[in-house]
Amino acid sequence: MKLIGRVEEVALLKGLLDKDESEFVAVYGRRRIGKTYLVRQVYADQIVFECSGLHQKDMAQQLENFWLTLAEHNKTERPILPPKTWLQAFSQLRAYLTGLPAGGKKVVFLDEISWFETPRSGFLAALDNFWNQFCSKREDIILVICGSAASWIIQKIINDRGGLHNRITQHVRLMPFRLGEMKAFLEARNVQLSLKDIAQLYMCVGGIPFYIKDLRPGKSVAQILDELLLGSGARLKDEFPNLYAAIFKHNQGHEAVVQALAQKNKGLTRNEIIKTTGMKSGGGLTVVLDELLQCGFIQRIYPFSKVSEDCLYRLADEFSLFYFRFLHNRKGTDSWQQIAETPSFKNWSGYAFENLCFKHVFQIKKALGIHGIVSNEYSWAQKGSTKVPGTQIDFIIDRSDNCINLLELKFHNTEYEVTKDYASHLREKAEIFKQHTRTRKNVFITLLTVFGTKRNEHFLATVAQDLTLDVLFD
Repeated sequence: MKLIGRVEEVALLKGLLDKDESEFVAVYGRRRIGKTYLVRQVYADQIVFECSGLHQKDMAQQLENFWLTLAEHNKTERPILPPKTWLQAFSQLRAYLTGLPAGGKKVVFLDEISWFETPRSGFLAALDNFWNQFCSKREDIILVICGSAASWIIQKIINDRGGLHNRITQHVRLMPFRLGEMKAFLEARNVQLSLKDIAQLYMCVGGIPFYIKDLRPGKSVAQILDELLLGSGARLKDEFPNLYAAIFKHNQGHEAVVQALAQKNKGLTRNEIIKTTGMKSGGGLTVVLDELLQCGFIQRIYPFSKVSEDCLYRLADEFSLFYFRFLHNRKGTDSWQQIAETPSFKNWSGYAFENLCFKHVFQIKKALGIHGIVSNEYSWAQKGSTKVPGTQIDFIIDRSDNCINLLELKFHNTEYEVTKDYASHLREKAEIFKQHTRTRKNVFITLLTVFGTKRNEHFLATVAQDLTLDVLFD
């Protein structure tokens, strides 16, 4: 199957083949994102050794696995004795690589890297020695490490202050597909869905290739979601218990934060997270939030014209949001059609669509003709008083060209119509925003809908720009 998307990542990895020095590359990202597939596809002709760590196995079993894998690759040499230490194991790997014909890059691929490191095994020290004393002295080695335990790679390898400090020469953070990539991925499998249905699917499971790789043509989005999430044999019914455990070593705090954020559309401040979860303020919470941010599970939204302490953390992972809204402690046998008729569905779909738009800011800016202009994206809320009603704006693009876009996001099934009352509400919202923020910038009300907006008198008198769902697929 042809590799879909990942244009920047492929270009980076392929570019290393032309360099006249060895490279130490870390590829990381959440579970099921396609890291191993990417490395194998790009370096299909250059991998000379590939070994994956064993989940929850001890040092002896990890060494035996490494040794057996090396023996499979090293078919021209007589069998070597099993290593007793990681220094011996990497010494055997060095001998194998030294014996390979000269010319061209040689890729050494260590997958699920965190599983190799068992208590007091000395794996990281041996890995550092292998890179520093062997690979870095040559010009033809690309050492690629990969794993779903993204937090481990960030802490132990990329940000390490010990022996591996500054050893990584390149790192690839693999993120979920964007909408355009998801559409291309589905089409490559002959799955033809409307843009709205693809967006609906994305809002439920996110742009995770593994989740959608086995979809069959000829199914409606309702049938697909029942097969993936809701039916008795749903393919992803056991995914959530494994998701965070596979990425984070101590995942209870991560799940607690995610569950708290799933209950609040607007997001929570750090202090609100502490209050809701009962977690203590300090380094532990900071690490949890940073790791969730690094892996794309949450996002940080800064309120307009406020200090960073007031920033909101929002749940950005679609699958986790859907899980806590509709699957957690679920009873009965609801189908997608039944869920779509509940009041909670409307609440969820509005928030999920907001997340979708925040993830496609570049596409929105490009459609507005401002992708070359520096901007910041915010949310904004103002509590009401006896004189002024409360209001909230979920998506603001604050531009460096003296303009601000206030975006209204509508996930509707038909062409949207701006009524007289809604137009008045939009103008009032914009006025309250200008008064409270004291901004002197030009403020444009912008609508982003699924099928566009009717051009009636209220639309023309109120809305400056109108975008449709298709711009997010660019």
